[in-house]
Amino acid sequence: MKPTADLCDEFGDRVRVLEPGLQDFGAVTVFSGRVVTLIVFEDNALVRATLETPGEGRVLVIDGAASVRCALVGGQLGQLAERHRWAGVVVWGAVRDSEELRQCQVGIRALATNPRKSAKHGAGARDVPVTIAGTTIQPGQWLAADADGIVVSDRELA
Repeated sequence: MKPTADLCDEFGDRVRVLEPGLQDFGAVTVFSGRVVTLIVFEDNALVRATLETPGEGRVLVIDGAASVRCALVGGQLGQLAERHRWAGVVVWGAVRDSEELRQCQVGIRALATNPRKSAKHGAGARDVPVTIAGTTIQPGQWLAADADGIVVSDRELA
């Protein structure tokens, strides 16, 4: 994958840049893939169900309404994402088990950590537009992340 700065230079307005603020938690710091989206609020049952499916190099983008009162992804879900070959997980909310997440061979970005676990009722929606970090992301779009930031595009960025 080209660096995000180069993608911005090459593609200009055809890429959208997420506002800064998401921190790196996974062992993989550079990742990209087609987007799968979720909207959840302090409930990670749908996150688990999604990460239990084959990732096929995709990136799960979770709109958790920027709530950091509990974690939507922890060590077990990070391992699940790695095992099922997800390229990355972007959480507009909190994660926990940060030391375990740093061992997972998957990209993981989130706003913060919180040791409190989330509810598990299954509320939420999958494959719907989400707006995080000032950017609306559609399912099926492409996301690329590195140390400089995260960009999103309607097509694959080669």
